[in-house]
Amino acid sequence: MLEYKYGEIKYNKFHNLEGQGLYHAIFTRHGGYSPTPWKSLNFGASVGDEPQRVMMNRKAALDALNIPMDSVYDLYQVHSKEVVITDRPLRANENHKKADAIITNRPNVTLMMRFADCVPILLFDPINQVLAIIHAGWIGTVEKLAEKTIWLMVNNFRTRPSDVIAAIGPSIGPDHYSIGDDVLSRITKSFGNNSDQLLTNTNGKCFFDLWKANQQLLVENNVTNIEVAGICTQCNLSNWFSHRGEHAKTGRFGVVLGLYS
Repeated sequence: MLEYKYGEIKYNKFHNLEGQGLYHAIFTRHGGYSPTPWKSLNFGASVGDEPQRVMMNRKAALDALNIPMDSVYDLYQVHSKEVVITDRPLRANENHKKADAIITNRPNVTLMMRFADCVPILLFDPINQVLAIIHAGWIGTVEKLAEKTIWLMVNNFRTRPSDVIAAIGPSIGPDHYSIGDDVLSRITKSFGNNSDQLLTNTNGKCFFDLWKANQQLLVENNVTNIEVAGICTQCNLSNWFSHRGEHAKTGRFGVVLGLYS
């Protein structure tokens, strides 16, 4: 990933999305206004931080990219398999829809999502100028949210999966994402014979590789241009929020994606 800095704000970009006529950023936790335990660029408005500080953080981050706040469309993320297609920003005082993926083909609509261990997946169809962000925790992964999003792009915008550029962002790594029997059964049911490639057992614990699972879903749906950040949020608490690594007392880092006009 490429690293950038604007004042105290630090953010990353993917190599394969650069030069594609879009803007995107994966913001670290640096450069915001929130105190501990949300220190400091917290995008999450439902984790105990003051709403005013969260809005200040979001504005500071968007200012780093010269993006207006009123261009944003975001969701009430609920660990679901629901996808929203939007042709405009979220209106003032409009209720957020409950979903975990957003698609648009409209310029100057900034898709925004928040993360702290779950997997950010960015998709771009450069032929039809269609964008998507996905929030994939274990539920979104076993429900194959990436696959569903791709096929909504196909059915609504004539996307060819082989044209799609994909990026998998910082999230909890395969060495830290231990799971119980209930999640294990969902994984084996969803991925079948391929589930063995996604699971490891160490010291009596079972670990699930969210990166590989989502990359596998993309490849199975003919997406091959995939960049994986390979950054574990729990291993890098100085830069990233981690729900597990900070015992649920933490913030959320922001990811934004949009088309230039």
